[in-house]
Amino acid sequence: MKTLTEFKASLNLEQPISEFSVQLKSLWYDGKGDWHQAHAQVDHLEDRASAWVHAYLHRKEGDIGNADYWYSKARHPRPNVSLEKEWEQLVLEFL
Repeated sequence: MKTLTEFKASLNLEQPISEFSVQLKSLWYDGKGDWHQAHAQVDHLEDRASAWVHAYLHRKEGDIGNADYWYSKARHPRPNVSLEKEWEQLVLEFL
């Protein structure tokens, strides 16, 4: 899978593709509207890539303080774009 369009099409599946990284699985669950399952994918991880997805999820949740903590761990500033745009940027980063 190489494109955002292909990733979005995979949201019609029952489960994420097994070859997806944990970050893509998290974004896949979020794309399906399952924030809790998306969060469960990265909540226990400390690497920078997972922290970036974790930050996005807390920003989406509306917990900006927690989001900023995770953006700091990821070494990425909180973006000044829509949540939809950030989701797409993250998917493209991890594809």
